[in-house]
Amino acid sequence: MTQTIGKSFKDIISSTVLLFVAKVTFIAAITTYIIVVWLIGDGIHSFIVSYLSWIPWEWLQHSGAKVASMAIAYMVFIVMISVFTSFMIEPLLITLAKKHYPKVQPIGTPNISTSLLISLKSAVMMLLIFMFTFPIMFIPLLGAVYLLWLWSILLKKPTFYDVSSLFISDKDEKKIKAKKTTLLAMIAAAFNYIPLLNIFAAVFAQILFLHHILTEEN
Repeated sequence: MTQTIGKSFKDIISSTVLLFVAKVTFIAAITTYIIVVWLIGDGIHSFIVSYLSWIPWEWLQHSGAKVASMAIAYMVFIVMISVFTSFMIEPLLITLAKKHYPKVQPIGTPNISTSLLISLKSAVMMLLIFMFTFPIMFIPLLGAVYLLWLWSILLKKPTFYDVSSLFISDKDEKKIKAKKTTLLAMIAAAFNYIPLLNIFAAVFAQILFLHHILTEEN
């Protein structure tokens, strides 16, 4: 685990990864703006206000709705980064694999439709859970763990599919490797707590999973 994390941090500051993150962030930012401002903004705010109608103070209802709306917009941005990272990551993973594990060759490739579908399913699940349980995030300590868990849902299955499809064909081996991925996803999700570094969470998860899968095999 320590070796996996160490290699991943070295990779994340390489020029190749930084350029990739810049591209993904630009695309995700534009997409998030379109979705939040033009498509769902008013509807989401109205839903949250009605959801918080049990609060007796109107000012607290609107304050809570504003905070929750901002959180949802942020979640959408994180989702878009995750989806576009999954869609664009394959060449970067192969480049890093050749750098660290020259004897290991890709044996397959992720199906774009399947990868996108898994990413969207994970994103929808995360957003739905968040919309109906978001008051938990205001509870000290528990709220922090809750958000990490939510973000790990977004990262875990899509990332494991993308990486394992490139380097693992055996189903039993995939099951073994998948057992340790929740913690890795939560480690990567921690980037979402840090302004600016949050744009690295999805690609860091991909790199973590890459080293997790290949380190013991090399």
